[in-house]
Amino acid sequence: MLYLFFSLMASEELIPHLFRTEFTKITAVLCKVFGIDHIEIAEDIASETFLSALETWSYKGVPPNPVAWLYAVAKNKAKNVLTRNNTFRKKIQQQLKYLSESSETIEIDLSEKNITDSQLQMLFAICHPSISTEAQIGLALRLLCGFGIEEIANAFLSNKEAINKRLYRAKEKLQQQKVQIEFPSEKEAANRLETVLTTLYLLFNEGYYSESQDIVLREDLCLEAMRLTYLLVENELTNRPNVNALLSLMCFHASRFEARKDDNGNPVLYEEQDETRWNTELITKGIFFLNKASTGNIVSKYHLEASIAYWHTIKADTTEKWDSILQLYNRLLQVEYSPVAALNRTFALYKVHGKEMAIREAEKLQLVNNQYYYSLLGELYKSIDHARAKYNLEKAFALAKTQADKQIIKNNLELLQNPEGKP
Repeated sequence: MLYLFFSLMASEELIPHLFRTEFTKITAVLCKVFGIDHIEIAEDIASETFLSALETWSYKGVPPNPVAWLYAVAKNKAKNVLTRNNTFRKKIQQQLKYLSESSETIEIDLSEKNITDSQLQMLFAICHPSISTEAQIGLALRLLCGFGIEEIANAFLSNKEAINKRLYRAKEKLQQQKVQIEFPSEKEAANRLETVLTTLYLLFNEGYYSESQDIVLREDLCLEAMRLTYLLVENELTNRPNVNALLSLMCFHASRFEARKDDNGNPVLYEEQDETRWNTELITKGIFFLNKASTGNIVSKYHLEASIAYWHTIKADTTEKWDSILQLYNRLLQVEYSPVAALNRTFALYKVHGKEMAIREAEKLQLVNNQYYYSLLGELYKSIDHARAKYNLEKAFALAKTQADKQIIKNNLELLQNPEGKP
């Protein structure tokens, strides 16, 4: 009985992790084998593979090599589908040159190289110009990054029904266009690369600060984004300055993973982080990739955000640091304006020019549905207007989505009422 209990516990802990890391690999390879018309079949086979793992491992225990077990089961299920469905098999035979009419088997290549190639080819197939940028990103998040529909809806500030319809229409469009899962030409790859990078950027952000799940940090999503970005850097076709800049940005942020949470899993704000817990190896890698990104004449938003993140790896609160960050934000808003970047700029403005100027600039933004807008104003008003500080923090608390955010704001409200922390 104890053996069954511990087997069940082990499988329940391991399977979600493997689902995030292996589901998308299996799906990408099967999509490449079956073609863009049969995405749903590829997803179904991958899903059934993990269902089999949950059922089998719970009673027989986790196998010595769980990834190899998953791949073997996925291969068998794919072959069974082809065997049972003769019509489907004939369609696949028309698509695959190496599968003859008389062939009884089909090779499902789940080698590391083919997985890598399949994921990159799938990523570029999804980012086809025939569908909207939002649909491209949504499909990539779903098929290659393992996002649930609710997570994608949160990323787009939308709802599940709208996202389901968008993804369905996008799949139909790709089928109508007869998009092939293969590397595009060098020129076409360059045209689609920006959407690919946006997808990976959103994936990393969802992990670094998750609003769809009430936890501080989802390292698995961040590491998956970094892994896919690294594949782009390793590929000669996509090893571009903006790709290196994005990977640099990810490395700098990832270097603070350990310091962002305390021993109880609660968030630790930047100012309170123990810099000895920062990962110096990742900081060094971030600097390396930022240097690699410095070729050419184009400065992307990833260059600027990576440079801002670099300055945050220097804990000293110096004028040089914050003036540099402020100038980088000024440039970033010129390259690609976003309300979040504008709000972050006001904090740097406060560090360089004081609270009053920062308050004036922040209030111009009127981000009335943004909790961070009110949190920042609450912080800025603390030593200027106690009532305004309290009002803004209470507004921030009402808008906060996660318990972690609510706890931080609650602590700030308590400090506002009792600045010396007296019982």
